[in-house]
Amino acid sequence: MEFSEDSCSDEFTPNNDAISTTFASDAQEKPFFRELMETLTVQRWDDHRYYHHSRINQALHLVSALCFIASYVILFVDPAMAALLAWGISMTSRQCGHFFFEPHTYDRVNDASHQHKEEIKIGYNLRRKVVLMSAWAIIPLVIWFSPSVGGLFEPAKGFGGYLHNVGIAWLVLGVGGLIFRSVHLFFLYDVKTGVVWAIKILTDPFHDAKIYCKAPLHLMRGELMDPMLHVQHQGKWVN
Repeated sequence: MEFSEDSCSDEFTPNNDAISTTFASDAQEKPFFRELMETLTVQRWDDHRYYHHSRINQALHLVSALCFIASYVILFVDPAMAALLAWGISMTSRQCGHFFFEPHTYDRVNDASHQHKEEIKIGYNLRRKVVLMSAWAIIPLVIWFSPSVGGLFEPAKGFGGYLHNVGIAWLVLGVGGLIFRSVHLFFLYDVKTGVVWAIKILTDPFHDAKIYCKAPLHLMRGELMDPMLHVQHQGKWVN
């Protein structure tokens, strides 16, 4: 399954042939890679149409995506610094968009309540994000008051060393959060869903940078909400 996308466009839809293929009979065998890509497309489509209506949220996701891409590069040189950038800017900007700017009211575009969208979310819904972000916020305090964290770290020498240890701890949190939810999805749905979700999370920065790069332009024109005309044109369907 493939999205029909314009380059650097926030308006995209999966083509109708792809949808038909996705909902074809289970008896029809499909190549494993093709099935993974179709599931990935559906997860991305639902994530966009359900949880990214606010242009501010989209713009923050653009900032987040660019910083995440930079952190991927830095990861090979300085893992701690990469984690500081990813959590300190990328994750905070991304989650601010969801918590403070994305509407939590009834979604008329998809004919779905906020509660329903939270219940069906494949990844971290707002409740789970509160837990994850709480752990993120607590880690620097724990390392500040207990530099060795029970022998897990060599006590930092200076503020630079402290930041390094925080970065490593945040990196472990990020990897752990990804693995935990992926394995959790193995039991809630199936292995394919968990594997595809992990792939989606790791590749989201590149995808978000492509589809939300026009969000700042929309904001400058005074458009605070995406009319989601492409979603309404495609029709309402769920995985």
